[in-house]
Amino acid sequence: MYNIIVDIYNWRNIGMKQKYAYIRVSSKEQNVARQLEAIREFEISDENIFIDYQSGKDFDRLQYRNLLECICPGDELFVKSIDRLGRNYDEILEQWRVLTKVREVDIIVIDFPLLDTRKQIHGITGQFIADIVLQVLCYVAQVERENIKQRQAEGIRAAKHRGVKFGRPIMPFPDRFEEVYRLMKEKELSKRECARQLDINHMTFGNLIKRYEKEQELNSF
Repeated sequence: MYNIIVDIYNWRNIGMKQKYAYIRVSSKEQNVARQLEAIREFEISDENIFIDYQSGKDFDRLQYRNLLECICPGDELFVKSIDRLGRNYDEILEQWRVLTKVREVDIIVIDFPLLDTRKQIHGITGQFIADIVLQVLCYVAQVERENIKQRQAEGIRAAKHRGVKFGRPIMPFPDRFEEVYRLMKEKELSKRECARQLDINHMTFGNLIKRYEKEQELNSF
């Protein structure tokens, strides 16, 4: 089987270039019609359209792997949008590198005409232009992620300054806690028995003891 694939690959290298398309949707419930409609305008045969009904969590995807086995140098790969190649720009850049530099294929992003490695503008190759545009997009996306994190941090600091509490809410002391606590201090009940009577586990009871004693200490000043 391997030899057959190699023979096909070698034959294709001296033959006509092929058009391929890759479509990804996050689950089988999602409709591929919108992407298919855009792809079919470029007269790509059905056997050259690869569809994955999976998330962008990783690239261990059957149809994507099958595509990489079939595609040859000089072929054209059409995608509806650049995010079909990955879940984030790091993955998109890596797949772009593999496809254009390793596999030596052209990529055409239908929704973003500047990401078309075939075209030349004033003598400048399309791949050169597309590489620059993609790098700029990645830079902008990274800056935006950092700005979002900064705004979130500033919002949290401002909220804390206003007295907003974050994290899990503090567990109230159970009913009869002080009574059971007093019995424990008088050594009439063990910690485990106290926890059982309060219907909580002994570790929770231990944490409540620490908090209660700290509050009592602060109130004594």
